[in-house]
Amino acid sequence: MPEPREPLTTDDVAKVANLAMLDLSDDELVTFTSQLDAVLDLAGELNQFDVAEVAPTAHPFGLTNVFRPDEPEPDDIADAIREEALAAGPEVEDHQYRVPPALGEAL
Repeated sequence: MPEPREPLTTDDVAKVANLAMLDLSDDELVTFTSQLDAVLDLAGELNQFDVAEVAPTAHPFGLTNVFRPDEPEPDDIADAIREEALAAGPEVEDHQYRVPPALGEAL
C-alpha cells in the first residue's frame, strides 16, 4: 500500500503553473488540482511493486534496428534523385530551393 501523502492544494498547482509560465483561471486551478492529485496517487501506487530483480530496459521487446550499409549512390542516380526533389519545390536557384528572405533581410 502506498504511503499516504498530503493532498495537493490549489496553491501548489498555482506555484507550478507560475513556474511553467501558465496563466490559469480559478476554475482551471480547481480542475487541475484534482486531476494532478489523482495522477500522483496512481504514481504512488507503483511503489508497491518489487522491481529489485527486474533488469533495466529501454524497450519492453528485444528489438534491434536494422541498418543498410551507408554507401553513396552512383552520381547519375544521386543527380536524378536531387532533381526530382528540387522539382517539387516552387522555385530553384543554383541547385537549391529559392525561398523568400527571412526576418526582413534583403536579397
